Amino acid sequence: MLKIKAKFITALFASALLAGCASSLEMTQQAEEQYAQVLSEARSKGVLDTSSPTAKRIHKVFHTMRPYAEKENQTGLKFNWQIAVVKSKELNAWAMAGGKMMFYTGLVDQLALNDDEIATVMGHEMAHALKEHSKSSYNRGVFTNVLGAVAELGAKVALGVDTQGLAGGAVDLITNKPFSRGAETEADEVGLILMAKSGYNPQAAPKLWQKMQQQSSSSPISLFSTHPSDADRQENLLRLMPEAMKVYNPRK
Repeated sequence: MLKIKAKFITALFASALLAGCASSLEMTQQAEEQYAQVLSEARSKGVLDTSSPTAKRIHKVFHTMRPYAEKENQTGLKFNWQIAVVKSKELNAWAMAGGKMMFYTGLVDQLALNDDEIATVMGHEMAHALKEHSKSSYNRGVFTNVLGAVAELGAKVALGVDTQGLAGGAVDLITNKPFSRGAETEADEVGLILMAKSGYNPQAAPKLWQKMQQQSSSSPISLFSTHPSDADRQENLLRLMPEAMKVYNPRK
């Protein structure tokens, strides 16, 4: 996940699940319900972006990568992949269990991301869902509510204020805990191969982290701020680049 000044906001789950560990199916069902509420609230606040050039680019990358993500799904559950784009200056993106995703326009606009760089973030977030990182975090979890953050976002957008919240932050949407560094590294690696198979140039991935590093020199970025350092990520991605280039099939 990504953030710039985001609060650690998470989803509230049914009390029946609090007593024990959640199964993949339970996690997916709960994420489906929470995501629908988030979308409804964002739509009512007028911050859901379906028509801007940025939103169209994000959706295009998502739809290109989705079939390849479906092929990589080894969870035993069929994901109902969805993505929403939110009007916000915040640099953020996140994914929930079952392939529910959200991108903030600020991430693309403020970093001037090209499609390959969008695919880098997209692959990273898809990998979190595919590897069920939310599940492991949920089973360690503490529970709070996501919907108040959506209302706060809508109010700030209406006032022209930089947005924060909306289930954002460098945290799992199921708990208020960050994904582990191991999970973040795995998401980087799985996402790199996924974007390459989808026809996006994996050589863009280290360049994205260069942009992150430059931005974080003036503002702490948290799409990955609790994650491995930008330099470490670049080094690891470069190590995996020969493998990624083998499966890279440029789109025509």
